[in-house]
Amino acid sequence: MIRSMTGFGRGESSQGGKTFIAEVRTVNNRFRDVILRLPKSLQALEDDIRSLVASRIKRGRVEVSVQVGKEGESAYGLELNEPLVTSYLRIIKELSERFGLENRVNPMDLCQLKDVIVFKPEEESADEVRQGISEAMTLALESCDAMRIQEGRAIEQDFMQRIGFIRQCTEKIEERASRVVEEYRRKLRERIEGLSNEIRLDESRLVQEIAIFADRCDITEEISRTRSHLDQFTLYLSSEESVGRKLDFILQEINREINTMSTKASDSTISLTAVEMKAELEKLREQAQNVE
Repeated sequence: MIRSMTGFGRGESSQGGKTFIAEVRTVNNRFRDVILRLPKSLQALEDDIRSLVASRIKRGRVEVSVQVGKEGESAYGLELNEPLVTSYLRIIKELSERFGLENRVNPMDLCQLKDVIVFKPEEESADEVRQGISEAMTLALESCDAMRIQEGRAIEQDFMQRIGFIRQCTEKIEERASRVVEEYRRKLRERIEGLSNEIRLDESRLVQEIAIFADRCDITEEISRTRSHLDQFTLYLSSEESVGRKLDFILQEINREINTMSTKASDSTISLTAVEMKAELEKLREQAQNVE
């Protein structure tokens, strides 16, 4: 079963009057790169969260966000900056006395002054919230994994269709390759007879030339290796391991074999079929970039 590297999951749990929310987003990356967004008070749990991520995700860029709040209350801690308010009131009174202004202070206007209200989130003890965060993270990772598996199934279907097409092309090339030498023999004989007029044809020399051509354009090994690579690719699709890099490597090897077949065969039909195979391979490689 293959997994896509793209997914999203959200988990929420409650414990001790607090709500824990975890979100996990994953996108393509050659390696595993975990980005954590945690309140400062929870940074002691960074290693625990990274271990949870590593247990479920082997490759890709992973963005993790964790929030903690009290049930039934706002997650924001707001406080009045009393020393600053006292200073503001003193300045207002002084302005009123010095310039004869009316000394009336509207609380709403006062709240709009800079730093009168300060944000002060409640400090959390890492030990007290460890279990709640672990539960929320587990749920988020499970949700993300389900999405990655679902997209992986769609990718696998696409893989199988394209691999099937390449198998058909390989059979077509094998069938055509069996006729290339015979056609070369016929064309060479006709060409020599057309040039030699009544001169007797040296059959042994003709056989030698055909044997050299047959050896030079033999692609039996390349066809066999291509089939083996295709079988290995299909086998990896059912693996539970991280196989994205392996699939990409196998596709590179298949591409190498196709190039060799096209070069050695010296046949326009085989070359055209090879071009069609390489077009499918390119689409396969693009899809493989999204596999964990």
